[in-house]
Amino acid sequence: MNVVIDTNVFVAALLSDSGAEREIVRRCLSKRYQPAMSLALFAEYRDVMAREALFAGCVLNAGQRHALLVAFMSVCRKTEIYYLWRPNLRDEADNHVIELAIAAGAKAIVTHNVKDFSQAQMRFPSLRICAPAELLKEDV
Repeated sequence: MNVVIDTNVFVAALLSDSGAEREIVRRCLSKRYQPAMSLALFAEYRDVMAREALFAGCVLNAGQRHALLVAFMSVCRKTEIYYLWRPNLRDEADNHVIELAIAAGAKAIVTHNVKDFSQAQMRFPSLRICAPAELLKEDV
């Protein structure tokens, strides 16, 4: 299944030793899910991963977090975005996530910001916006 993993889900997977987020990342690494990645989303991941204070309570050290990010990126399908849909999300900086999902033919955006993404002015009926636990529940 083609998916887009929002940055907040990847970070939550690093900060928790269990949970739906961790399972989502595992399924990506085992190629059960095919995560799509754009240059904009990669830049967002890189920026967030550099925030040491964010990972103060993380059981993984910086080297381990970097290794996991590299492994995750190795299973991502790089997707070029040629058409900007501009779905007009409340947070303009999140529009690129929907644009990536459309360009990649993703079935779902996995995020903790379901409400924000669901309030887009432009709708894409074939694209689901769901929380990690919701995706896992439906994908048994």
